[in-house]
Amino acid sequence: MYDTILLPTDGSEAAVDAARHAFGLAEQYDATVHVLSVVELSGSLDIGDRDTERIERRKTERAAAAEAVVDAVAHEGVTVETAVEAGSPARVITEYAARVQADLTVMSTHARSGAGRVLFGSITEEVIQDGDVPVLAVQR
Repeated sequence: MYDTILLPTDGSEAAVDAARHAFGLAEQYDATVHVLSVVELSGSLDIGDRDTERIERRKTERAAAAEAVVDAVAHEGVTVETAVEAGSPARVITEYAARVQADLTVMSTHARSGAGRVLFGSITEEVIQDGDVPVLAVQR
């Protein structure tokens, strides 16, 4: 059923919860888990901060966070590929899912509602709406 599972992560505890689901499914279906971390360029970095050195430093930090999630929950025998990309998180996630032909994306969500949802938005919701890959949203 699942050959390729995408796990976008920011290294948070909520992402670790989602990773547990992703790796459990990967073990059950003998799937590869692609762990993706995104350096957000829109909004998190000012125009002046978009220099290559700062972006590379953020990529290194994100790679370490992704590795920490893998180390925390990876199952023996599950194939893992990690990647760090820069851009708008929802766009990067949906494009990466298409590129690796993911069968499922597993993401955490904080299940905000009302004003919190309006103010902070939801990357998970954007991926669900804009992507073509089914999404398992793990509520924190």
